[in-house]
Amino acid sequence: MGGEGTKVFTLWEVSQHNKSKDCWLIIDGKVYDVTKFMDDHPGGDEVLLTSTGKDATDDFEDVGHSSSARAMMDEYYIGDVDLSTIPARTKDTPPKQPQNNQNKSSEFVVKLLQFLVPLLILGLAIGIRSYTKSA
Repeated sequence: MGGEGTKVFTLWEVSQHNKSKDCWLIIDGKVYDVTKFMDDHPGGDEVLLTSTGKDATDDFEDVGHSSSARAMMDEYYIGDVDLSTIPARTKDTPPKQPQNNQNKSSEFVVKLLQFLVPLLILGLAIGIRSYTKSA
């Protein structure tokens, strides 16, 4: 993982740094002290605080950070996390399998509604406008 002299932290140690004046995150097995970045984070400091005390890799990846954001991370890197202290995430996978298919279909419905509702409103507005002009 890290080179010689790389500090290794446990999840418990990292989770103690969970305030806006002292905030550490775990992303891809690395520990970042983002305290100095709290005010500058485009998503606000609250987003960073909710990702403390756990493996924040999924939270980080879900947002889709740019390559420049990823490059900035190097300046906040302080060490690696002892992966044996992080609970395995694979335990949740089997029960969630059927639910994932349901989520995909509900996501499709939401996206469809997000597309259709504005069109419906636009059609209604045009209909009302042409009705009031002819009356």
